[in-house]
Amino acid sequence: MADMKDYSAEQIIQFFSEKDGKWWEKEGQKRALALFHDAAVRVPAYKDFLKKNKIDHTKIQTWVDFQKVPLTSKKDYLRKYPLEQLCWDGKLNKPLVFTATSGSTGEPFYFPRTAEVDRNASIIHEAFLKNSSYGGEKPTLVIVAFGMGIWIGGLITYKAFEIAAQREGYPVSIITPGLNKKEVISILQRIAPQYKQVILAGYPPMVKDIVDEGIAQGIDFKKLNMRLLTAAEAYTENFRDYLVEKMGIKNLFQDVMSIYGSADIGAMAFETPTAILARRMAMKNRELFNDIFTDIKKTPTLAQFNPMQIMFESLNGDVVLTGDSAVPLIRYAVGDNGGVMSYKEMMAHMGNRGVIWDSEIKKAKIRNVYELPFVHVYERNDFSTTLYGLQIYPETVREALLKKSLHPHVTGKFSMATSFDEEQNQYLEIHIELKKDKEESAELSDSIAGEVFEYLRQHNSEFRELSNHLKERAKPKINLWPAEHPTHFKTGTKQKWIQK
Repeated sequence: MADMKDYSAEQIIQFFSEKDGKWWEKEGQKRALALFHDAAVRVPAYKDFLKKNKIDHTKIQTWVDFQKVPLTSKKDYLRKYPLEQLCWDGKLNKPLVFTATSGSTGEPFYFPRTAEVDRNASIIHEAFLKNSSYGGEKPTLVIVAFGMGIWIGGLITYKAFEIAAQREGYPVSIITPGLNKKEVISILQRIAPQYKQVILAGYPPMVKDIVDEGIAQGIDFKKLNMRLLTAAEAYTENFRDYLVEKMGIKNLFQDVMSIYGSADIGAMAFETPTAILARRMAMKNRELFNDIFTDIKKTPTLAQFNPMQIMFESLNGDVVLTGDSAVPLIRYAVGDNGGVMSYKEMMAHMGNRGVIWDSEIKKAKIRNVYELPFVHVYERNDFSTTLYGLQIYPETVREALLKKSLHPHVTGKFSMATSFDEEQNQYLEIHIELKKDKEESAELSDSIAGEVFEYLRQHNSEFRELSNHLKERAKPKINLWPAEHPTHFKTGTKQKWIQK
């Protein structure tokens, strides 16, 4: 079986349009099995893991057999072994780039990745460049407004566009202001008008901030031929429509892309025109929505994935992946809820609910339909909420509420959520239980907000970077409730730290 490295990026992108769903399914299963056998022999930690679980890799020959292989996870596998033992041949003596989780639930895990992971991401980004409404050959400015540093979003976006541009000779210029909104707006004013098209890459709420503030400062986004790339969290189609209208985006199917990625293994799946159309159809039809996503309340991300790079499974609502990097991940529970569906299954759901897919494709003016399989994710199962694309964990707030100045007033119970104001700006909302006979006050709310804000700054490096730019807007909104109030603190039930 040919390795993905044996194909050029151009060939792989061509496969997206040419190969049918059945081919992708078989290709993904073959590659996942081959990676499993290779890791069972060459990765000391995985070899030991299989031995402890009494799995003889030579007896795993079919996709059905593969389902007997136990899952791995950060907790049950990665943190059990020294880093070098998790790598190919138990060695770190190769060119690697590290990124990390934020460490908000404990010590961060540092993931090494190889150049091949960056190449895989570059193929996704190149497909996006080629699919532009404005043509892929025109001078393009890419503004990377993801967090830069040890986190993966900013660095892999920069690297992916750089590789794609150099490989094909695209006239792409890249600038990396990160989370510095003021700098992004300055770039849009001073540099962007000199290009034929501009790609703004960032977390959805950060992008909205940039657009709203940019318009207030007189930027005419519609003259800049804007395109949009996002990651880290889902957003509604109404939110997409808002940005498309405000930015003057020409074609929401071709010129907007959200990536499903992780520090664990890079860019894992990506929105395509096909996926965006399928999601918009589902959002209009609740029965179709339930067919595809099941009966959930949160807005899911729907993306397609390249089985030559990574293979997804869904077990009991958990997303499981098999993919290669410096640390190969075999049947790895990435920590997200969701599901996996073939292109054929998606089309069956569409047909069952009266959607005439070919007509919808023509109406949307989609040029290339990809029969890649789909993965959807709708929330992390580690009980966190998001703020501007970064994870906020209950543990951090719990610790902040243990401050001596707060302890006399609050029980330590709370429920938090990501909320939106009337202008659709994100903020962290925390509902906190008062002790009995204690009364709410603006002074106490302000004090709690300040303590939580400072604690987050001290213990979550991503939040600290974000708050440097958002300043007061990064402070949580505190709602104080009487003891045992049934809305959030009903007695006799397990406390729900995250409000769904």
